[in-house]
Parts: sequence; C-alpha cells; structure tokens
Amino acid sequence: MVAINKYSNVPLYCQLKNLIIKKIESGEFEADQKIPSEQDFCDKYDISRPTVRQAINELTAAGQLYKMKGKGTFVAAQKTYISIKDYTGFTDSILDSKNPSEKNILSIEVVAGQSNPKIIEAFGLKQEAKNEFAAITYTNTLGNDVVSLSISYIPLSLFPDICEDIQSNKDVLRGKYPLIPSSTKSELDVINTDQRDAVYLQLQPGQPLIRVHNVLYSKSGQPVEYIMTKYRADKTRLQFENHK
Repeated sequence: MVAINKYSNVPLYCQLKNLIIKKIESGEFEADQKIPSEQDFCDKYDISRPTVRQAINELTAAGQLYKMKGKGTFVAAQKTYISIKDYTGFTDSILDSKNPSEKNILSIEVVAGQSNPKIIEAFGLKQEAKNEFAAITYTNTLGNDVVSLSISYIPLSLFPDICEDIQSNKDVLRGKYPLIPSSTKSELDVINTDQRDAVYLQLQPGQPLIRVHNVLYSKSGQPVEYIMTKYRADKTRLQFENHK
C-alpha cells in the first residue's frame, strides 16, 4: 500500500489527491465507480477528515470526481478532450454552417426578443421593441459524447423563412440570404450545470461549464446571429494563440 508521508513538504491533501489520480489513471478506480468514503480514507492513511475533504473537493471542482447526494463520490469519466484551438466565434453558427440540418437539432421555436435581456443586448434592441427570433437549440458531439449545448437566435425580420428552411433540410442559407456573417464578438464565463442542462449534456447538476456568448455581424456591421454555447468543462479546453 502506498502511504502518505507526513514528513514530506508536500501538503497531505495534495498527496492524497495524487494517490487518487494515480488510482484513476491506473484503472483501479474506474469511471462511475464509487470511491471510498471520507472516513475510509481517514482510517486507511491515518489523516484527518478536513484533509480528505479538501482533496476530494478539489478533485470534484476539477471534474475528476462527482458527487451524488446521499450516495457518495464517484469517478468522472476521463474522456478525450476536444480542443477548440482554432475557435473563431463561427464554430457554432447556424448561418455560417454549410449544412445546418446536419446539426443535432433538439428544437426550433419562435421567441420574443424583449423576453430575453441577452437578445436585447446582442441586437441593440429597445426593451419595448417587438421583434421575433428563431431560437434553434442543438448539441454537438464527439464520438458518443455530448460536449456542448447551443442556442442560436436569428432575427426573423432578416431571415423570415429560417425555421422552415432548416426543418425541411434545405441547404440554401448562403445562396438565399445576403447577410452572411463576416465578424464576431465573443464573451466567455464559467457557470455550473443546472437541472435542464444536465439532461442534455449528460452531467450531474453543479458541474462546471464553459459558457460562450457570440454575436455575429454582417459586413455592414448588422448583428445577424446571437449564439450561446455551453461546453462541458471536463471535455473541453480552450487554447489561444496570438502572432505578431
């Protein structure tokens, strides 16, 4: 049995974290397997409960473990990461997609712009303005895993037949509409998974997500699409490169 070295300069909770990670990497702790309880770790390695709790909490926050209320702590599936190294803001666009109908579309509905503050902000609308938007919800997958959930908002005043075109699997967006996206502005933050997103993204509620807001503009500067995408933090890493 690998022991905790109480005379090491490495904090005890870090040593325990490393032990758990090694067990995961070696396959001793398999995906979705319940790990020993806090008390079990205390007894096995002769360490305090706060030490164990800190190690487990940090591994949970990092997405390597997940907790189920009343059941314990489990190993999160360690899948291959998807890198969006070349992310441009057009990645999840409906308008810029060569074939939007190939996306895993979950729903297409018409929503009022004034009901969503983000739409008002993205399109520079007045609160009292009555504008309708196509709201297209879809997921992106890597192999059999869902890695992100997107909602694209497209103004019906500019794209009146967008819902019908996508529902009928028409690949006519580029030829039919003059307002093709040519630039984008992105905003990124980190949130926790809620109950609704957990279902679509196959996650436990409370796990971290990387949320990206994108506004796409035509060459004339007209906002033409607003996209909100939530990426699974355990399957996505963002890489940015700049060249002078």
